[in-house]
Amino acid sequence: MELRVLQYFLAVAREQSIVLAAKSLHLSQPTLSTQIKKLEEELGKQLFIRGGKGPRRITLTEEGMILRKRAEEILELVHKTETEIASSDDMLMGDIYIGAGETDSIRLVARAAKQMQLRYPGIQFHISSGNAVYVKESLARGLIDFGIIFGTVDMTSYHTLKLPATDTWGVLMRKDDPLAEKTSIRREDLWDLPLIVSQQESAGGQVLQWLKRDPAKLHITASYNLIYNASRLVDEGLGYALAFDKLIHTSGDSSLCFRPLNPPLETEMFVIWKKYQVFSKPVEKFIAILKESLALDDTL
Repeated sequence: MELRVLQYFLAVAREQSIVLAAKSLHLSQPTLSTQIKKLEEELGKQLFIRGGKGPRRITLTEEGMILRKRAEEILELVHKTETEIASSDDMLMGDIYIGAGETDSIRLVARAAKQMQLRYPGIQFHISSGNAVYVKESLARGLIDFGIIFGTVDMTSYHTLKLPATDTWGVLMRKDDPLAEKTSIRREDLWDLPLIVSQQESAGGQVLQWLKRDPAKLHITASYNLIYNASRLVDEGLGYALAFDKLIHTSGDSSLCFRPLNPPLETEMFVIWKKYQVFSKPVEKFIAILKESLALDDTL
């Protein structure tokens, strides 16, 4: 399977048309059709459903959707590898990829990133957001260099740096809600209310354990991956979101407010990366600057 053909395949998937994809690739239509047919023969699977009506005449099969995801990952890794190898010893240039859950403490990593860019302007940082499952999967596939996750860490698989900060759990609700009159929220206050929880927590995480209530007896109305979307659900009255502090604007004319849990519940954060991993020069340098910035040693 050639990288060039994967690029052809992605172009057809994007344009949903052999004709439009051929134009974007500056190829003849027969040439592109032949390449796609050979790819399907090589894989032994049909990748496209052809012959539909309207402007979008080609759609992906289930196998085609799998290949699109993998092809995007493969080409991204190739680009990353080429950039790393091309880095000069005299002028440090390249990309650093970080996956992180939503947290205000990303500022600590941002400060280290700023220090590095001041020293090496040719470095670019790429941040993607997601829960711990997303971060670990991205690390396993080599799509990111570092991850920022909350709670316990598998020390047998990762090197870690503990961030000198914690995130505080609480309830995001409307300011005009009667519960907002409280300065903190007890677990009993939430037992019979409609709750909106993160997807990671919905599987029985730290905050659900804090509630000390059988999850089957809780009224969970929704789950979320990104807190901004959850805040819109809260604003429309769907429920009360259990979330970290300082992620949603709640001052001034905001219709929302945040109240911490009582007793308090806080979560530790770690920067993690795979053990036995060979890093590029920019990534190695960033590890050193991050340790310097945090004034911490990694637990190996």
